[in-house]
Amino acid sequence: QVQLVESGGGLVQPGGSLRLSCTPSDSPRFYNNIGWIRQAPGKEREGVSWLGSRDDSTYYADSVKGRFTISRDVAKTTVYLQMNSLKPEDPAVYYCATDLAFGPKGGLVNVGSWGQGTQVTVSS
Repeated sequence: QVQLVESGGGLVQPGGSLRLSCTPSDSPRFYNNIGWIRQAPGKEREGVSWLGSRDDSTYYADSVKGRFTISRDVAKTTVYLQMNSLKPEDPAVYYCATDLAFGPKGGLVNVGSWGQGTQVTVSS
């Protein structure tokens, strides 16, 4: 499995910004997509965003569209999630993950590999 190391979480006020980073151990040819999932206490895990490995296709959950942006560096060694206008409903542990798969109703149904996660807290 791909090893993933996340960084960049922390505490931010509502309306603030954070940038998460993820460094995978393998090149993009070993996975279909790479992105982020999150899980808050008592809630199901949610697919937040992914980036296609073979093209620049992207996916964003409706809850983050227009606020979050996924990207990667030119060498494809690091994936970023820029999170702007953070809301009180955004706090969770954010995991970098590969091979995110979604069911017919849009819910996250499977992931290939995932990292240890980084905590995002939004509080005034």
